[in-house]
Amino acid sequence: MRISTTIFLTDETVTPVRLARELEQRGFGGLYLPEHTHIPVSRRTPYPMGGELPREYGRTLDPFVALGQAAAVTERLALGTGITLVAQHDPIDLAKQAATLDHLSGGRFTLGVGYGWNVEEAADHGVEWPTRRDRVRDRMALMRALWADGPTGYEGAFGSVQASEAHPKPFQRPRGPVSGPRTLIGGGAGPKLFAHIAEYADGWLPIGGGGLRESLPKLRAAWEEAGRDPKGLQVVPYAVRPSPGKLAHYAELGIEEVVLQLPPAEEPEVLRTLDAYAAYL
Repeated sequence: MRISTTIFLTDETVTPVRLARELEQRGFGGLYLPEHTHIPVSRRTPYPMGGELPREYGRTLDPFVALGQAAAVTERLALGTGITLVAQHDPIDLAKQAATLDHLSGGRFTLGVGYGWNVEEAADHGVEWPTRRDRVRDRMALMRALWADGPTGYEGAFGSVQASEAHPKPFQRPRGPVSGPRTLIGGGAGPKLFAHIAEYADGWLPIGGGGLRESLPKLRAAWEEAGRDPKGLQVVPYAVRPSPGKLAHYAELGIEEVVLQLPPAEEPEVLRTLDAYAAYL
């Protein structure tokens, strides 16, 4: 099982360069970074985990800039977003960012796709909350048009692009209906989520990784119903607080990668946590 990590990198934590080098030298599989463009102080939307919203949510570094730094100082470390708030992005710009990072890193990039939870943040980007899932689906289709080998146009409900020259192309090659970087969708288990995963992604990024024994058969059924190769489905438990029993459970389910949560802290604390996690490598 590949052991990757995630962290809220901020202006107060270990730097992307320092962390990426340590991860690769120690044998960790990857680094995934979250995204929040800003957190409106009105705070009408409750924090999903309950209680006060942690400080790091309003101080996150841009994940693409930080991962670009990480890519430049590593050779093997996988790089990903966990997650990108796709509905909040201009899809033409996002397609360029994702393709460039995948190209420059030699195919090491994973685009983690999320729908978001902060209504006020999304509203500032012009996102009408009930439409966010359909916007994400539409934006992903538009990006696939730009990632196509030849000029390809797209006309959708929320955006369009003319047939265009768009380079660089992602390093990773098309896989069935999926093109572009490796794509994992985050979110809670359910028929709509699983249908979208089967339609335009490589797999699922379930936060915490709970309830997989019950959920995985339903996801696999949706996947196979869509005509996807059963061997191609990837499920990557995300932001996991590890224990030997938990990782053994994932291995029993056929999980091949798990993403462990690092503290949003300065370098000494983060390195101590990596020392502790070394037991799982």
